Amino acid sequence: MARVFVYGTLKRGQPNHKVLLDGANGRAAFQGRGRTVEPYPLVIAGEHNIPWLLNLPGQGHRVAGEIYVVDEQMLSFLDEFEGCPDMYQRTPVRVTVLEWEGRQGTPEEMPATDGTLQCFVYSTASYAPEWVRLPHHDSYDSRGEHGLPYNPRENR
Repeated sequence: MARVFVYGTLKRGQPNHKVLLDGANGRAAFQGRGRTVEPYPLVIAGEHNIPWLLNLPGQGHRVAGEIYVVDEQMLSFLDEFEGCPDMYQRTPVRVTVLEWEGRQGTPEEMPATDGTLQCFVYSTASYAPEWVRLPHHDSYDSRGEHGLPYNPRENR
């Protein structure tokens, strides 16, 4: 089992959340909401208005998202779904827990005493240089006020 922090289209209510619910992809269990300990630039870029977390710790905002525990099958599925390692890279990140709904019983699966967890996140170190100058967001909603509607995969 692994923890994954999602900040974009995989969150509940977003266009790709359904892949986390599909048992054919493996198992994913919602644990709670969190925010990255370090700030990162979260930008919306490309012709399909995809949310990207640029792997530039210390820049941008502390990004809000959701924490899931996934099995190996789901982790492998997510790697493929996110184009890892070419489009996104799966990297560890510290997340401050804002709301915890996890029901695990072992101490190593619970948040640390400082309220943080280590999670995998799909971020990118491969992006056009001008993306750094795009507006940085602290959370993502495909229908947000940013006015950049996400173009779902099935429409491309």
